[in-house]
Amino acid sequence: MTTADQAATGRTVTTNIPARLDRLPWSRWHWTIVIGLGTVWILDGLEVTVVGNIAGRLSEPGSGLPITSGEVTGLAAALYVAGACSGALFWGRLTDKWGRKKLFMITLAVYLAATALTAVSFSTWWFFAFRFLTGFGIGGEYAAINSAIDELIPAQYRGRVDLMINGSFWLGAVGGSLLSIVALDTSVLPKDVGWRLTFALGAVLALVILLVRRHVPESPRWLLIHGRDEEAERIVTSIEEQVAAEKGERLARPEGEITIHQRRSVSFMEIARTVFSDYRKRAVLGFSLFIGQAFLYNAITFGFGAILTKFYDVPTGSTGYYFAVIAIGNFMGPLLLGKLFDTVGRRVMISSTYLLSGLLLFGTAWLFEQGSLNAGTLTACWCAVLFFASAGASSAYLTVSEIFPMETRAMSIAFFYALGTAAGGISGPLLFADLTGTGKVADTVHAFQIGATLMCLAGLVAAALAVRAERRSLEDVARPLTAAVGASSKGAGMRAA
Repeated sequence: MTTADQAATGRTVTTNIPARLDRLPWSRWHWTIVIGLGTVWILDGLEVTVVGNIAGRLSEPGSGLPITSGEVTGLAAALYVAGACSGALFWGRLTDKWGRKKLFMITLAVYLAATALTAVSFSTWWFFAFRFLTGFGIGGEYAAINSAIDELIPAQYRGRVDLMINGSFWLGAVGGSLLSIVALDTSVLPKDVGWRLTFALGAVLALVILLVRRHVPESPRWLLIHGRDEEAERIVTSIEEQVAAEKGERLARPEGEITIHQRRSVSFMEIARTVFSDYRKRAVLGFSLFIGQAFLYNAITFGFGAILTKFYDVPTGSTGYYFAVIAIGNFMGPLLLGKLFDTVGRRVMISSTYLLSGLLLFGTAWLFEQGSLNAGTLTACWCAVLFFASAGASSAYLTVSEIFPMETRAMSIAFFYALGTAAGGISGPLLFADLTGTGKVADTVHAFQIGATLMCLAGLVAAALAVRAERRSLEDVARPLTAAVGASSKGAGMRAA
Protein backbone atom coordinates (compact mmCIF):
# COMPACT_ATOMS: atom_id res chain seq x y z
CA MET A 1 0.00 0.00 0.00
CA THR A 2 1.33 3.43 -0.95
CA THR A 3 2.04 6.33 1.38
CA ALA A 4 -1.07 8.03 0.10
CA ASP A 5 -3.11 4.95 0.93
CA GLN A 6 -1.76 5.11 4.47
CA ALA A 7 -2.91 8.70 4.93
CA ALA A 8 -4.53 9.37 8.25
CA THR A 9 -7.95 7.79 8.44
CA GLY A 10 -10.42 7.97 11.27
CA ARG A 11 -11.07 11.62 10.36
CA THR A 12 -14.56 12.93 9.76
CA VAL A 13 -15.04 14.99 6.61
CA THR A 14 -18.07 16.70 5.09
CA THR A 15 -18.08 16.94 1.30
CA ASN A 16 -20.30 17.56 -1.73
CA ILE A 17 -18.18 15.45 -4.12
CA PRO A 18 -20.95 12.89 -4.87
CA ALA A 19 -23.41 15.69 -5.64
CA ARG A 20 -20.85 17.41 -7.88
CA LEU A 21 -20.36 14.24 -9.92
CA ASP A 22 -24.10 13.58 -10.22
CA ARG A 23 -25.03 17.07 -11.43
CA LEU A 24 -22.60 17.01 -14.40
CA PRO A 25 -24.10 17.15 -17.90
CA TRP A 26 -23.11 14.43 -20.36
CA SER A 27 -19.77 15.22 -21.99
CA ARG A 28 -16.82 13.88 -23.97
CA TRP A 29 -15.19 13.04 -20.67
CA HIS A 30 -18.01 10.60 -19.89
CA TRP A 31 -17.57 8.98 -23.32
CA THR A 32 -13.92 8.44 -22.40
CA ILE A 33 -15.06 6.51 -19.34
CA VAL A 34 -17.49 4.41 -21.38
CA ILE A 35 -14.86 3.55 -23.99
CA GLY A 36 -12.03 3.00 -21.53
CA LEU A 37 -14.01 0.81 -19.14
CA GLY A 38 -16.97 -0.62 -21.00
CA THR A 39 -15.29 -2.10 -24.06
CA VAL A 40 -13.92 -5.04 -22.09
CA TRP A 41 -17.37 -6.65 -22.30
CA ILE A 42 -16.84 -6.87 -26.05
CA LEU A 43 -13.71 -8.92 -25.35
CA ASP A 44 -15.68 -11.27 -23.10
CA GLY A 45 -18.30 -11.81 -25.80
CA LEU A 46 -15.56 -12.39 -28.36
CA GLU A 47 -13.80 -14.94 -26.14
CA VAL A 48 -16.87 -17.00 -25.30
CA THR A 49 -18.23 -17.07 -28.85
CA VAL A 50 -14.94 -17.78 -30.62
CA VAL A 51 -14.14 -20.77 -28.43
CA GLY A 52 -17.56 -22.30 -28.99
CA ASN A 53 -17.48 -21.77 -32.73
CA ILE A 54 -13.92 -23.00 -33.38
CA ALA A 55 -14.24 -26.10 -31.22
CA GLY A 56 -14.67 -28.29 -34.27
CA ARG A 57 -11.55 -26.92 -35.97
CA LEU A 58 -9.39 -27.25 -32.84
CA SER A 59 -10.26 -30.94 -32.58
CA GLU A 60 -9.31 -31.71 -36.20
CA PRO A 61 -5.94 -33.31 -37.05
CA GLY A 62 -3.45 -30.65 -38.00
CA SER A 63 -4.83 -27.97 -35.66
CA GLY A 64 -1.65 -28.06 -33.60
CA LEU A 65 -3.41 -29.29 -30.44
CA PRO A 66 -4.22 -32.89 -29.44
CA ILE A 67 -7.68 -31.96 -28.15
CA THR A 68 -11.25 -33.14 -28.75
CA SER A 69 -14.30 -30.98 -29.47
CA GLY A 70 -15.85 -32.14 -26.21
CA GLU A 71 -12.79 -31.00 -24.26
CA VAL A 72 -13.01 -27.53 -25.85
CA THR A 73 -16.73 -27.00 -25.20
CA GLY A 74 -16.75 -29.01 -21.98
CA LEU A 75 -13.61 -28.92 -19.84
CA ALA A 76 -12.11 -25.75 -21.34
CA ALA A 77 -15.45 -23.93 -21.05
CA ALA A 78 -15.89 -25.11 -17.45
CA LEU A 79 -12.38 -23.93 -16.59
CA TYR A 80 -13.10 -20.51 -18.11
CA VAL A 81 -16.28 -20.29 -16.01
CA ALA A 82 -14.45 -21.47 -12.88
CA GLY A 83 -11.76 -18.87 -13.52
CA ALA A 84 -14.36 -16.14 -13.97
CA CYS A 85 -16.16 -17.07 -10.74
CA SER A 86 -13.00 -17.30 -8.64
CA GLY A 87 -11.55 -14.20 -10.28
CA ALA A 88 -14.67 -12.18 -9.51
CA LEU A 89 -14.51 -13.08 -5.82
CA PHE A 90 -10.73 -12.70 -5.50
CA TRP A 91 -10.43 -9.39 -7.35
CA GLY A 92 -13.76 -8.07 -6.06
CA ARG A 93 -12.52 -8.04 -2.49
CA LEU A 94 -9.30 -6.30 -3.55
CA THR A 95 -11.27 -3.75 -5.57
CA ASP A 96 -13.02 -2.60 -2.41
CA LYS A 97 -9.70 -2.53 -0.50
CA TRP A 98 -7.20 -1.22 -3.05
CA GLY A 99 -9.37 0.91 -5.33
CA ARG A 100 -11.11 0.70 -8.67
CA LYS A 101 -8.33 1.93 -10.95
CA LYS A 102 -5.57 -0.28 -9.59
CA LEU A 103 -7.73 -3.35 -10.09
CA PHE A 104 -9.23 -2.53 -13.49
CA MET A 105 -5.66 -2.12 -14.76
CA ILE A 106 -4.40 -5.34 -13.14
CA THR A 107 -7.35 -7.52 -14.23
CA LEU A 108 -7.14 -6.34 -17.84
CA ALA A 109 -3.39 -7.06 -17.83
CA VAL A 110 -4.12 -10.59 -16.55
CA TYR A 111 -6.65 -11.11 -19.34
CA LEU A 112 -4.25 -9.74 -21.97
CA ALA A 113 -1.38 -12.00 -20.92
CA ALA A 114 -3.57 -15.10 -20.56
CA THR A 115 -5.31 -14.79 -23.93
CA ALA A 116 -1.98 -14.07 -25.67
CA LEU A 117 -0.50 -17.20 -24.11
CA THR A 118 -3.59 -19.19 -25.18
CA ALA A 119 -2.74 -18.27 -28.77
CA VAL A 120 0.62 -20.06 -28.49
CA SER A 121 -0.76 -23.20 -26.83
CA PHE A 122 1.35 -26.25 -27.67
CA SER A 123 -0.48 -28.82 -25.51
CA THR A 124 -3.91 -29.37 -23.98
CA TRP A 125 -2.78 -28.65 -20.43
CA TRP A 126 -1.37 -25.27 -21.55
CA PHE A 127 -4.63 -24.43 -23.34
CA PHE A 128 -6.69 -25.40 -20.26
CA ALA A 129 -4.46 -23.46 -17.85
CA PHE A 130 -4.67 -20.22 -19.78
CA ARG A 131 -8.41 -20.55 -20.44
CA PHE A 132 -8.77 -20.60 -16.65
CA LEU A 133 -6.52 -17.54 -16.26
CA THR A 134 -8.34 -15.69 -19.04
CA GLY A 135 -11.58 -16.21 -17.14
CA PHE A 136 -9.81 -15.23 -13.91
CA GLY A 137 -9.01 -11.83 -15.43
CA ILE A 138 -12.45 -11.31 -16.97
CA GLY A 139 -14.21 -12.19 -13.71
CA GLY A 140 -12.25 -9.49 -11.90
CA GLU A 141 -13.16 -6.99 -14.60
CA TYR A 142 -16.87 -7.25 -13.82
CA ALA A 143 -16.45 -6.11 -10.22
CA ALA A 144 -13.86 -3.39 -10.87
CA ILE A 145 -15.53 -1.96 -13.98
CA ASN A 146 -19.15 -1.89 -12.78
CA SER A 147 -18.03 -0.25 -9.54
CA ALA A 148 -16.05 2.46 -11.32
CA ILE A 149 -18.71 3.15 -13.94
CA ASP A 150 -21.53 3.59 -11.44
CA GLU A 151 -19.40 5.86 -9.26
CA LEU A 152 -18.29 8.10 -12.16
CA ILE A 153 -21.46 8.36 -14.28
CA PRO A 154 -24.09 10.99 -13.27
CA ALA A 155 -27.20 9.58 -11.57
CA GLN A 156 -29.60 10.60 -14.35
CA TYR A 157 -27.64 8.57 -16.94
CA ARG A 158 -26.46 5.66 -14.79
CA GLY A 159 -29.12 3.15 -15.83
CA ARG A 160 -28.88 3.51 -19.60
CA VAL A 161 -25.06 3.64 -19.57
CA ASP A 162 -24.75 0.55 -17.40
CA LEU A 163 -27.20 -1.39 -19.57
CA MET A 164 -25.52 -0.35 -22.80
CA ILE A 165 -22.08 -1.33 -21.49
CA ASN A 166 -23.17 -4.71 -20.15
CA GLY A 167 -25.11 -5.34 -23.36
CA SER A 168 -22.00 -4.67 -25.43
CA PHE A 169 -21.00 -8.26 -24.62
CA TRP A 170 -23.14 -9.13 -27.63
CA LEU A 171 -21.18 -6.90 -29.98
CA GLY A 172 -18.23 -9.11 -29.11
CA ALA A 173 -20.42 -12.14 -29.76
CA VAL A 174 -21.27 -10.84 -33.23
CA GLY A 175 -17.60 -10.21 -33.91
CA GLY A 176 -16.70 -13.63 -32.55
CA SER A 177 -19.26 -15.34 -34.77
CA LEU A 178 -18.09 -13.59 -37.92
CA LEU A 179 -14.42 -13.95 -37.00
CA SER A 180 -14.83 -17.68 -36.45
CA ILE A 181 -16.26 -18.03 -39.95
CA VAL A 182 -13.00 -16.63 -41.33
CA ALA A 183 -10.90 -18.68 -38.90
CA LEU A 184 -12.64 -21.89 -40.02
CA ASP A 185 -12.04 -21.20 -43.71
CA THR A 186 -8.93 -23.19 -44.60
CA SER A 187 -8.75 -21.42 -47.95
CA VAL A 188 -7.94 -18.25 -46.01
CA LEU A 189 -5.91 -19.54 -43.06
CA PRO A 190 -4.22 -22.89 -42.30
CA LYS A 191 -5.82 -25.11 -39.67
CA ASP A 192 -3.09 -24.45 -37.13
CA VAL A 193 -3.06 -20.66 -37.63
CA GLY A 194 -6.63 -19.35 -37.81
CA TRP A 195 -7.68 -20.16 -34.25
CA ARG A 196 -4.40 -18.80 -32.89
CA LEU A 197 -4.92 -15.47 -34.64
CA THR A 198 -8.39 -15.10 -33.10
CA PHE A 199 -6.92 -15.27 -29.61
CA ALA A 200 -4.03 -13.01 -30.60
CA LEU A 201 -6.56 -10.43 -31.85
CA GLY A 202 -8.21 -10.46 -28.42
CA ALA A 203 -4.85 -9.67 -26.85
CA VAL A 204 -4.25 -6.80 -29.28
CA LEU A 205 -7.67 -5.30 -28.55
CA ALA A 206 -7.01 -5.61 -24.81
CA LEU A 207 -3.71 -3.75 -25.23
CA VAL A 208 -5.49 -0.87 -26.99
CA ILE A 209 -8.09 -0.70 -24.21
CA LEU A 210 -5.33 -0.77 -21.59
CA LEU A 211 -3.71 2.28 -23.19
CA VAL A 212 -7.02 4.18 -23.21
CA ARG A 213 -7.81 3.10 -19.65
CA ARG A 214 -4.69 4.77 -18.27
CA HIS A 215 -6.51 8.09 -18.53
CA VAL A 216 -9.50 6.98 -16.45
CA PRO A 217 -9.17 8.33 -12.88
CA GLU A 218 -9.71 6.56 -9.61
CA SER A 219 -13.25 6.81 -8.27
CA PRO A 220 -13.44 10.00 -6.15
CA ARG A 221 -16.08 8.30 -4.02
CA TRP A 222 -13.66 5.49 -3.14
CA LEU A 223 -10.84 7.97 -2.45
CA LEU A 224 -13.09 10.01 -0.19
CA ILE A 225 -13.95 7.08 2.04
CA HIS A 226 -10.34 5.87 2.24
CA GLY A 227 -8.81 9.07 3.60
CA ARG A 228 -7.70 10.53 0.26
CA ASP A 229 -10.15 13.42 0.07
CA GLU A 230 -7.56 15.89 -1.26
CA GLU A 231 -6.87 13.61 -4.23
CA ALA A 232 -10.62 13.17 -4.77
CA GLU A 233 -11.04 16.96 -4.74
CA ARG A 234 -8.33 17.40 -7.38
CA ILE A 235 -9.87 14.79 -9.67
CA VAL A 236 -13.40 16.20 -9.43
CA THR A 237 -12.16 19.76 -9.96
CA SER A 238 -10.29 18.64 -13.09
CA ILE A 239 -13.40 16.86 -14.42
CA GLU A 240 -15.54 19.95 -13.77
CA GLU A 241 -13.05 22.17 -15.61
CA GLN A 242 -13.05 19.86 -18.64
CA VAL A 243 -16.84 19.63 -18.78
CA ALA A 244 -17.35 23.37 -18.25
CA ALA A 245 -14.85 24.19 -21.00
CA GLU A 246 -16.61 21.83 -23.41
CA LYS A 247 -20.09 23.18 -22.63
CA GLY A 248 -18.96 26.80 -22.56
CA GLU A 249 -21.11 27.61 -19.55
CA ARG A 250 -21.04 27.50 -15.77
CA LEU A 251 -22.05 24.19 -14.23
CA ALA A 252 -25.18 23.92 -12.12
CA ARG A 253 -24.67 24.32 -8.40
CA PRO A 254 -24.43 20.97 -6.57
CA GLU A 255 -27.04 20.32 -3.92
CA GLY A 256 -26.28 18.40 -0.76
CA GLU A 257 -23.34 17.21 1.31
CA ILE A 258 -22.42 14.02 3.06
CA THR A 259 -20.38 13.49 6.22
CA ILE A 260 -17.97 10.54 6.19
CA HIS A 261 -15.97 8.85 8.95
CA GLN A 262 -12.96 7.81 6.87
CA ARG A 263 -11.70 4.24 7.21
CA ARG A 264 -8.88 2.39 5.51
CA SER A 265 -10.86 -0.83 5.06
CA VAL A 266 -14.04 -2.67 5.96
CA SER A 267 -13.89 -6.25 7.21
CA PHE A 268 -15.25 -9.13 5.16
CA MET A 269 -17.62 -10.05 7.99
CA GLU A 270 -19.05 -6.54 8.01
CA ILE A 271 -19.61 -6.73 4.27
CA ALA A 272 -21.36 -10.10 4.59
CA ARG A 273 -23.54 -8.89 7.45
CA THR A 274 -24.50 -5.76 5.54
CA VAL A 275 -25.47 -7.56 2.33
CA PHE A 276 -27.18 -10.63 3.77
CA SER A 277 -28.66 -9.23 6.97
CA ASP A 278 -29.18 -5.48 6.73
CA TYR A 279 -30.13 -5.67 3.04
CA ARG A 280 -31.68 -9.15 3.03
CA LYS A 281 -34.52 -8.30 0.61
CA ARG A 282 -32.10 -6.74 -1.83
CA ALA A 283 -29.93 -9.86 -1.68
CA VAL A 284 -32.99 -11.96 -2.56
CA LEU A 285 -33.65 -9.60 -5.47
CA GLY A 286 -30.08 -9.93 -6.76
CA PHE A 287 -30.15 -13.71 -6.39
CA SER A 288 -33.45 -14.00 -8.28
CA LEU A 289 -32.39 -11.75 -11.16
CA PHE A 290 -29.08 -13.51 -11.74
CA ILE A 291 -30.46 -17.04 -11.53
CA GLY A 292 -33.40 -16.22 -13.81
CA GLN A 293 -31.30 -14.73 -16.59
CA ALA A 294 -28.61 -17.41 -16.29
CA PHE A 295 -31.07 -20.25 -16.86
CA LEU A 296 -32.95 -18.46 -19.63
CA TYR A 297 -29.76 -17.89 -21.57
CA ASN A 298 -28.74 -21.50 -21.17
CA ALA A 299 -32.19 -22.68 -22.20
CA ILE A 300 -31.79 -20.83 -25.52
CA THR A 301 -28.11 -20.48 -26.31
CA PHE A 302 -26.55 -23.63 -24.87
CA GLY A 303 -26.75 -26.14 -27.70
CA PHE A 304 -28.48 -23.71 -30.07
CA GLY A 305 -26.26 -25.07 -32.84
CA ALA A 306 -27.40 -28.60 -32.05
CA ILE A 307 -31.05 -27.50 -32.21
CA LEU A 308 -30.54 -25.90 -35.62
CA THR A 309 -28.65 -28.86 -37.05
CA LYS A 310 -30.79 -31.65 -35.56
CA PHE A 311 -34.23 -30.18 -36.18
CA TYR A 312 -33.67 -27.98 -39.24
CA ASP A 313 -30.64 -29.54 -40.99
CA VAL A 314 -28.60 -26.34 -40.80
CA PRO A 315 -24.95 -27.12 -41.71
CA THR A 316 -22.56 -26.84 -38.77
CA GLY A 317 -20.45 -24.27 -40.58
CA SER A 318 -23.48 -21.97 -40.98
CA THR A 319 -24.69 -21.79 -37.39
CA GLY A 320 -22.41 -18.79 -36.76
CA TYR A 321 -24.65 -16.67 -39.02
CA TYR A 322 -27.72 -17.49 -36.94
CA PHE A 323 -25.85 -16.76 -33.73
CA ALA A 324 -24.76 -13.39 -35.12
CA VAL A 325 -28.42 -12.52 -35.74
CA ILE A 326 -29.57 -13.31 -32.21
CA ALA A 327 -26.50 -11.54 -30.82
CA ILE A 328 -27.61 -8.37 -32.60
CA GLY A 329 -31.06 -8.75 -31.01
CA ASN A 330 -29.35 -9.08 -27.64
CA PHE A 331 -27.46 -5.83 -28.09
CA MET A 332 -30.42 -3.85 -29.40
CA GLY A 333 -32.46 -4.53 -26.24
CA PRO A 334 -30.24 -2.63 -23.77
CA LEU A 335 -29.44 -0.01 -26.41
CA LEU A 336 -33.08 0.88 -27.18
CA LEU A 337 -34.67 0.21 -23.79
CA GLY A 338 -31.87 1.57 -21.58
CA LYS A 339 -33.18 5.13 -21.36
CA LEU A 340 -36.51 3.86 -20.00
CA PHE A 341 -34.73 2.45 -16.93
CA ASP A 342 -33.86 6.07 -16.04
CA THR A 343 -37.23 7.60 -16.97
CA VAL A 344 -39.99 5.03 -16.49
CA GLY A 345 -38.03 3.56 -13.60
CA ARG A 346 -36.18 0.49 -12.41
CA ARG A 347 -39.07 -1.48 -10.88
CA VAL A 348 -41.37 -1.27 -13.90
CA MET A 349 -38.64 -1.92 -16.47
CA ILE A 350 -36.80 -4.72 -14.65
CA SER A 351 -39.97 -6.66 -13.87
CA SER A 352 -41.49 -6.12 -17.34
CA THR A 353 -38.37 -7.16 -19.27
CA TYR A 354 -38.06 -10.34 -17.23
CA LEU A 355 -41.76 -11.18 -17.52
CA LEU A 356 -42.01 -10.37 -21.24
CA SER A 357 -38.97 -12.46 -22.13
CA GLY A 358 -40.29 -15.37 -20.08
CA LEU A 359 -43.76 -15.21 -21.65
CA LEU A 360 -42.31 -14.91 -25.15
CA LEU A 361 -40.14 -17.97 -24.51
CA PHE A 362 -43.24 -19.90 -23.40
CA GLY A 363 -44.83 -18.90 -26.70
CA THR A 364 -41.73 -19.96 -28.63
CA ALA A 365 -41.77 -23.34 -26.86
CA TRP A 366 -45.41 -23.86 -27.85
CA LEU A 367 -44.76 -22.96 -31.51
CA PHE A 368 -41.69 -25.23 -31.54
CA GLU A 369 -43.73 -28.10 -30.12
CA GLN A 370 -46.43 -27.59 -32.76
CA GLY A 371 -43.85 -27.77 -35.55
CA SER A 372 -44.76 -24.26 -36.70
CA LEU A 373 -41.18 -22.95 -36.87
CA ASN A 374 -38.27 -23.28 -39.26
CA ALA A 375 -34.65 -22.21 -38.69
CA GLY A 376 -35.39 -18.62 -39.69
CA THR A 377 -38.59 -18.16 -37.68
CA LEU A 378 -37.11 -19.87 -34.62
CA THR A 379 -34.18 -17.43 -34.79
CA ALA A 380 -36.69 -14.55 -35.12
CA CYS A 381 -38.49 -15.79 -31.99
CA TRP A 382 -35.20 -16.01 -30.13
CA CYS A 383 -34.41 -12.44 -31.18
CA ALA A 384 -37.71 -11.23 -29.74
CA VAL A 385 -37.14 -13.12 -26.48
CA LEU A 386 -33.55 -11.95 -26.12
CA PHE A 387 -34.34 -8.33 -27.00
CA PHE A 388 -36.12 -8.08 -23.64
CA ALA A 389 -34.05 -10.70 -21.82
CA SER A 390 -30.77 -8.93 -22.57
CA ALA A 391 -32.07 -5.65 -21.13
CA GLY A 392 -33.26 -7.58 -18.08
CA ALA A 393 -29.98 -9.46 -17.68
CA SER A 394 -27.98 -6.23 -17.98
CA SER A 395 -30.24 -4.64 -15.37
CA ALA A 396 -29.27 -7.45 -12.97
CA TYR A 397 -25.67 -6.17 -13.06
CA LEU A 398 -26.92 -2.60 -12.70
CA THR A 399 -29.08 -3.58 -9.72
CA VAL A 400 -26.42 -5.28 -7.61
CA SER A 401 -23.93 -2.51 -8.36
CA GLU A 402 -26.15 0.28 -7.04
CA ILE A 403 -28.36 -1.09 -4.24
CA PHE A 404 -25.65 -1.93 -1.69
CA PRO A 405 -23.40 0.48 0.26
CA MET A 406 -20.30 1.93 -1.35
CA GLU A 407 -17.87 -0.11 0.78
CA THR A 408 -19.48 -3.40 -0.32
CA ARG A 409 -20.13 -2.55 -3.98
CA ALA A 410 -17.37 -4.48 -5.74
CA MET A 411 -17.73 -7.52 -3.51
CA SER A 412 -21.52 -7.53 -4.00
CA ILE A 413 -21.11 -7.41 -7.77
CA ALA A 414 -18.52 -10.18 -7.57
CA PHE A 415 -20.69 -12.43 -5.42
CA PHE A 416 -23.82 -12.20 -7.53
CA TYR A 417 -21.85 -12.40 -10.77
CA ALA A 418 -20.07 -15.53 -9.54
CA LEU A 419 -23.40 -16.99 -8.40
CA GLY A 420 -25.09 -16.33 -11.74
CA THR A 421 -22.09 -17.46 -13.77
CA ALA A 422 -21.78 -20.68 -11.80
CA ALA A 423 -25.49 -21.42 -12.19
CA GLY A 424 -25.43 -20.61 -15.88
CA GLY A 425 -22.04 -22.07 -16.70
CA ILE A 426 -22.04 -25.20 -14.56
CA SER A 427 -25.50 -26.43 -13.53
CA GLY A 428 -27.16 -24.91 -16.60
CA PRO A 429 -25.12 -26.81 -19.20
CA LEU A 430 -25.41 -30.04 -17.23
CA LEU A 431 -29.19 -29.73 -17.36
CA PHE A 432 -29.77 -28.25 -20.80
CA ALA A 433 -27.12 -30.26 -22.65
CA ASP A 434 -29.02 -33.45 -21.81
CA LEU A 435 -32.37 -31.94 -22.80
CA THR A 436 -31.39 -30.26 -26.07
CA GLY A 437 -28.97 -33.03 -27.04
CA THR A 438 -31.52 -35.86 -27.20
CA GLY A 439 -33.02 -34.69 -30.48
CA LYS A 440 -36.51 -35.04 -28.99
CA VAL A 441 -38.90 -32.13 -29.42
CA ALA A 442 -40.45 -32.63 -25.98
CA ASP A 443 -37.07 -32.43 -24.21
CA THR A 444 -36.12 -29.20 -25.98
CA VAL A 445 -39.53 -27.72 -25.16
CA HIS A 446 -38.96 -28.64 -21.52
CA ALA A 447 -35.61 -26.81 -21.57
CA PHE A 448 -37.32 -23.68 -22.92
CA GLN A 449 -40.05 -23.92 -20.29
CA ILE A 450 -37.58 -24.16 -17.39
CA GLY A 451 -35.79 -21.01 -18.52
CA ALA A 452 -39.09 -19.19 -19.10
CA THR A 453 -40.47 -20.17 -15.68
CA LEU A 454 -37.41 -18.94 -13.76
CA MET A 455 -37.40 -15.69 -15.74
CA CYS A 456 -41.06 -15.04 -14.93
CA LEU A 457 -40.51 -15.81 -11.24
CA ALA A 458 -37.60 -13.37 -11.18
CA GLY A 459 -39.83 -10.76 -12.80
CA LEU A 460 -42.41 -11.19 -10.04
CA VAL A 461 -39.70 -10.81 -7.39
CA ALA A 462 -38.54 -7.62 -9.11
CA ALA A 463 -42.10 -6.27 -9.18
CA ALA A 464 -42.22 -6.66 -5.40
CA LEU A 465 -38.63 -5.88 -4.33
CA ALA A 466 -36.88 -3.80 -7.04
CA VAL A 467 -35.44 -0.56 -5.66
CA ARG A 468 -36.47 2.73 -7.24
CA ALA A 469 -32.90 3.87 -7.87
CA GLU A 470 -33.49 5.88 -11.04
CA ARG A 471 -31.95 9.37 -11.04
CA ARG A 472 -30.92 8.97 -7.39
CA SER A 473 -27.44 9.34 -5.97
CA LEU A 474 -25.75 6.07 -5.02
CA GLU A 475 -25.46 7.43 -1.46
CA ASP A 476 -29.22 7.99 -1.47
CA VAL A 477 -29.98 4.47 -2.67
CA ALA A 478 -27.78 2.89 0.03
CA ARG A 479 -26.17 4.91 2.82
CA PRO A 480 -22.39 4.28 3.02
CA LEU A 481 -21.27 2.32 6.07
CA THR A 482 -18.84 5.14 6.81
CA ALA A 483 -21.51 7.88 6.63
CA ALA A 484 -22.26 9.75 9.84
CA VAL A 485 -25.72 8.77 11.08
CA GLY A 486 -28.21 11.61 10.93
CA ALA A 487 -25.89 13.95 9.06
CA SER A 488 -27.95 14.19 5.91
CA SER A 489 -29.03 17.26 4.01
CA LYS A 490 -30.94 17.79 0.77
CA GLY A 491 -29.43 15.59 -1.93
CA ALA A 492 -26.77 14.37 0.44
CA GLY A 493 -27.46 10.73 -0.19
CA MET A 494 -28.10 9.55 3.34
CA ARG A 495 -31.40 7.79 2.91
CA ALA A 496 -31.65 4.04 2.32
CA ALA A 497 -34.56 2.88 0.19
